[in-house]
Amino acid sequence: MTTQFQRFSEPNFLQNQQPESIVPIEGRRNILVCAALPYVNNVPHLGNIIGAVLSADVFVRYCRMREYQCLYICGTDEYGTATELRALTEGVSPKEICDKFHKLHKEVYDWFGIAFDCFGRTSSEHQTELVQDMFLKIYNNGFTSLDIQKQLHCSNCDKFLADRFVNGICPHCKFPDARGDQCDKCGKLLDGIELIDPKCLICGNEPLVRETEHIFLNLDQLTSKVQNYLDNVIKSPGSHWSTTAISITRSWMKTGLERRSITRDLKWGIPVPLKQFSSKVFYVWFDAVIGYLSITKSLLGPKWINWWKNPDNVELYNFLGKDNVPFHSIIFPACLAASGEIYTNPRHLCATEYLNYEGQKFSKSRGLGVFGDTVAEIGIPPDVLRFYLICMRPEGQDTSFCWDDLVLKVNSELLANLGNFVNRALSFLSNFFSGIQPSIEISQIEEELFIRIDEDLKEFICAMENVRMRDALHTILSISRRGNQYMQAGKPWVLIKSDKKEDNLRAQTIIGVSANISLFISIMLQPFMPTTSAQIRYQCNIPSPMVLPEHFALFLKTGHKHNKPSPLFTKIETTKVKEWKALYDGDQDFKGCNG
Repeated sequence: MTTQFQRFSEPNFLQNQQPESIVPIEGRRNILVCAALPYVNNVPHLGNIIGAVLSADVFVRYCRMREYQCLYICGTDEYGTATELRALTEGVSPKEICDKFHKLHKEVYDWFGIAFDCFGRTSSEHQTELVQDMFLKIYNNGFTSLDIQKQLHCSNCDKFLADRFVNGICPHCKFPDARGDQCDKCGKLLDGIELIDPKCLICGNEPLVRETEHIFLNLDQLTSKVQNYLDNVIKSPGSHWSTTAISITRSWMKTGLERRSITRDLKWGIPVPLKQFSSKVFYVWFDAVIGYLSITKSLLGPKWINWWKNPDNVELYNFLGKDNVPFHSIIFPACLAASGEIYTNPRHLCATEYLNYEGQKFSKSRGLGVFGDTVAEIGIPPDVLRFYLICMRPEGQDTSFCWDDLVLKVNSELLANLGNFVNRALSFLSNFFSGIQPSIEISQIEEELFIRIDEDLKEFICAMENVRMRDALHTILSISRRGNQYMQAGKPWVLIKSDKKEDNLRAQTIIGVSANISLFISIMLQPFMPTTSAQIRYQCNIPSPMVLPEHFALFLKTGHKHNKPSPLFTKIETTKVKEWKALYDGDQDFKGCNG
C-alpha cells in the first residue's frame, strides 16, 4: 500500500547558536521574546514562574524547533522603592539586595530549565544610558511637563514616602494592605495620597501631605498615537493578544489616559539627567520596560538595534501576568512613540490570569504556597512540575495549584498514559528485537493511525502558534493515548510468540511504528519537558534535538540500534499530599522573607 507516511524520512536536527550571534535573518520569522522582568526584592512563587518566564520558555523552545530565528530576553527589575525598603529593613545596601536576589532568581530559573539567551539586570550602565537617552528625546519632543505634586512625607523619617514606603486602605476596593503605587487586590494603580489611613512602612507613623516638584509624562498628549498602535496591532492578522490583555487595555483607554509622574524622591534609581532634578531618580515603571532593550544591548552590543529598531522584520512577544498589562500595552508603546524614533513595538501580548495556591493567594510571609527557594525540596523533578504548571496555565481565568490534582494528573497522564506507552514500545523492542529497529509493513490500520496523528500535529502547531499551551500539551497526550490503544489492540507480545510468519511480521510493524511514535512524541515534548524529551531521544539513540516537521514521519530506519530503555516517570503516592500540605499550607518558616 502506498502512503505519504510509508517513506522513511531523514531527521532534521536543530543547529545550536551562541546567544551572541542571534540576530534577525532576512526571509525568516524573527521572533523576539521578552518575559516580564521579575522584581528583584523577593523570591518568585509558582504563579510568577508560569505567568512569564516558563510560558516564554515553552514558546521559545517551540519557535526554535520550528527553525524560527528567536531571541529570549529577561532579567531582574532592580530599581525602585521595594528594593530600597528591603535594604533598609535588612541593614544592607540596595546593591547587596539586588546581587543576592538576582543570583537567587537565576538559580530558581536554572532549576526549572529556563533557557534565556540573556538574563540581565536593570542596574547596569547600558540601562542608565538608554533610559536617560529615551527620556531626553521624549523631553525634547515636548511630551513631558513639570508640576508640583502632593506627596506623603514622614516627618519622623524626614523622607518623602514614594510608592511602597507607604501602605493603607485601597480607596477603590477597600483592601486593607494596598501599597502606595498599586493595590494588589484590584490591580488599580494608585497615588499614595489616595490611600485611606496611610502609614509609613519604615516607622509606622501617619505621614502628612507635602508638595514636591516632579516630571510628568503627558500620556494624554499621546492618546491618539497609542490608540492607532492598538487598533493596528490588535486587529492585524496573526496578532496574539490574550483576552485579558485586550480587556484591561481597552478599559484604560476608555477611562482616558492621564499624565503620570515619572520621577521619584529616592536614592536608588537612574538619575534624572536635568540639573534642576539631579536629586531625583526615574520612577521604576518608566525605566523597567526599557530594561528589555538594555539587556539585549548587554548581550549583542551595537547589534541590539537589529532587534529593537526593526519593526518590519521582527515580531515582539511579551509574556506577563495581567497586573503588568498596562505597562506593556500603553506606557511602553507611548514612550517609544514619544521618543520620535522607530522601534519594534509589542505585537503579541501574552498575558495570563493568576495561578493561586489551593484556592488562595501565594504568600511568602504566611508560608502559603511553593516558592522558588524551596521548590527543589519537594522531590518532584523539574520536568514534572513544568508539566503540571503548563496544565494549569491560567490562560482564560484564574486557576489553582492543588496537590491532589497534581498527583492525579501525573499518575494518570504522565505515568499511565505517556510514560506507559513509550516504555512499553521501547521495552518490547529491546526484549523482542535486541534493541534493533524492525522492518515495517504499513496496513490500513497504520494509514488511519498516521492520519489521526497528523491531525493531532496540525492542532498542536495551531495551538502553539496561538499561544494556547494547554491545548498543545493535550494533543501530545492524545497521541500517546492513540499509541496505547494501537498497541493494546494489536497485542504484539502475543503475535511475536506465534508460529505464523505473518503474525511475527505484524508484531514487528506494531512495535516498530510504536517506537517511531515515541520518538515523534519526544520532538513535540521538547518545549514542555526538555529533559524527558532528551531521555526518550537517548533511549532511541538519536543524538540531538530535532526540528518539528509539518507532517508525522517515520524517522527510525530498519536496523537502527536503540539504547536500553528505562521508565520515564515514577508514581507519586497519595500519602505525599498530606506531607506537602503540611509544609506549604501556611505558618511555615520561609527563611524570614517577606511577601
